[in-house]
Amino acid sequence: MGDSPVNQGTCNSDQAMDELLEKLQSPDRCLEMDGSELREVLETVLERLLPHVDSIDTQLAWEPPEAGPDPDGSLPNEPNDWDGVIQELFEDRLYPAYNPASGGYMGYVPGGGLLHSAVADLIANAVNRYVTVWQTAPRLAEMEAEVVDWFRQLVGLPEAGGGYLTTGGSLANWSAVVTARRCRLPDNFLEGLIYTSDQAHHSIARAASMAGFPSGNVRIVESDSEYRVCLDRLREQIDKDKQAGGQPFMVVGHAGTTNTGAVDDLRGLAQVCQQHQLWFHVDAAYGGPFMLTERGREVLQGIEHADSVTLDPHKGMFLPYGTGCLLVRDRQDLHRAHAVDVDYMPAMQDDPYRVDICQISPELSRDCRGLRVWLPVKIHGLGAFGNYLDEKLDLARWAVRELETIPGIEILAAPQLSILAFRLAPEGLEADALEELNREFLDRINRATQRCFLSPTSLGGAFAIRICVIVFRTHLEHVQHCIDLVRQAAAELLAGK
Repeated sequence: MGDSPVNQGTCNSDQAMDELLEKLQSPDRCLEMDGSELREVLETVLERLLPHVDSIDTQLAWEPPEAGPDPDGSLPNEPNDWDGVIQELFEDRLYPAYNPASGGYMGYVPGGGLLHSAVADLIANAVNRYVTVWQTAPRLAEMEAEVVDWFRQLVGLPEAGGGYLTTGGSLANWSAVVTARRCRLPDNFLEGLIYTSDQAHHSIARAASMAGFPSGNVRIVESDSEYRVCLDRLREQIDKDKQAGGQPFMVVGHAGTTNTGAVDDLRGLAQVCQQHQLWFHVDAAYGGPFMLTERGREVLQGIEHADSVTLDPHKGMFLPYGTGCLLVRDRQDLHRAHAVDVDYMPAMQDDPYRVDICQISPELSRDCRGLRVWLPVKIHGLGAFGNYLDEKLDLARWAVRELETIPGIEILAAPQLSILAFRLAPEGLEADALEELNREFLDRINRATQRCFLSPTSLGGAFAIRICVIVFRTHLEHVQHCIDLVRQAAAELLAGK
């Protein structure tokens, strides 16, 4: 008799398993790069990268954007050789671009991109440790906690304070709003009111919206002639809202606005918040690192009274983009706002250095950000960063002095830190004509050599040109070149050329 159906199925199953086993004995290992392969790839990359690094001082500060050829849209299913892919990257993808690594880049508030941090990121990505839970990489998690504690000490928050590294100021501001909401409002929080100035970064309003607040709950308070929030107007608005039955709960002050680098009266804001039992947040994304300088500490007095502080080390500490920080006065507040209990996670810690980042932040999977801060600081010491920032303060003041010697130039915002704003303002022009003139003025400055890049803004309804001196490679020769371009463009426009 033949095999029964059951026996036939067993036979077929055994044959299938044998075939499967044979297949598993010869897996595809193309993604499993060993040390020798990595060395070869890095040599290919370095052949392209090192000339780029060596030429940074002579590179253009910006290139006008242009669209490349449309991709064919097909999935890249077939492999390509490293040489060809790296060639495409360096010849077709990296340019044109704005170049915030250039010493001539003085637009917006750029990130510097320290190469020490690039090395740190290579190490972090190569070892591929998971740092969001302390026990998965204890020493690296403790390293990030150490870095955060350096920042805590820098701004003067108490030992009970803490925080975490973010992707930037926008995420830090959002997390601050969420934390303040959790600590100052009931579960039904929709009546909560946030106060900030008309010079606030747009991330404040966006953070409030993402945290669930109606747009009208962000009260915009006018600024004074130096673009600092008016304390009297703030007090009036809070009193008015309270009398109407509103729920004020948070004030956002600024330690260096994006527009002009203005620093609010932080001590005055702290007193208002203390009087009304409000959460005091300081957006110090740009200005906070200036606490490394004596002049910065003088200007930023009062930041130590904040309940939370946003920093962007990728600005004032010259680190790669994607390096922000949120600090809080009481680290337990972050736990109250972000912690969750789940069965599949390891046991969480309760220690200032044994920090489970997933319990104090919105992120579970994230990169090892602490190393890109720790490595350059350990190598050079914080004093070196303070010296560079002192230079930027000096350069901004020198730039103002030179601009004041150029006929037709009006200083709209003198530097409180290292940002200033100006325009060309000949007599007899109406507002529309002035704006058109200054748009042409900025375009001429930027296009003259493309080795200087400035950015625009609006101050009191007037089109303004900003100079932001913050790139670590920006030195006197770069600012001199900028002023020369301003002087030349102003002379041409005033002469009607």
